Amino acid sequence: MLRGAFRAVALRGRHRHALSHSATLARLTRVRTNGPAAALSAVVFIHLAVSLVHGAAHAGAAVPLTPAAALFVLLVIEIGPLAGLAWARVRPREGGAIVAATMAGALVFGLANHFLVAGADHVSRVAGPWRALFGSTAVLLLVTEAAGVVVGLRRAMTPARRAS
Repeated sequence: MLRGAFRAVALRGRHRHALSHSATLARLTRVRTNGPAAALSAVVFIHLAVSLVHGAAHAGAAVPLTPAAALFVLLVIEIGPLAGLAWARVRPREGGAIVAATMAGALVFGLANHFLVAGADHVSRVAGPWRALFGSTAVLLLVTEAAGVVVGLRRAMTPARRAS
């Protein structure tokens, strides 16, 4: 498609009728991304980036996780959404459901541990220079996880396309 546009520009002096600007624009505007798939990818990768920064804040602030919490973080919060995204390439509805379920689990876990339960992982108990980063990434995790639930559910509820 773009090859034709470039060819038309290269041949403009010789063949003015090769391809008009309006025809090129019409062809280019028909190129669209798959909105639901792109949204799912964006929310999963943004969540991954925020969770990695939050993990660094955990380490820097010396806020340890129990072995069970560390396993939950690894399997549900880190790997789960990525697995759902990968599965969504083959089975979009099921992959969306996996993303929604893992993000919902991550949302409940983060809300409880960072904001509700008065433990070492609570944002008000983190001391020193890591407090601002820890708290801000905890909030960003809630936002990305809520977005992941919504986008995952929308993807899961999208009707399957019929083969034509």
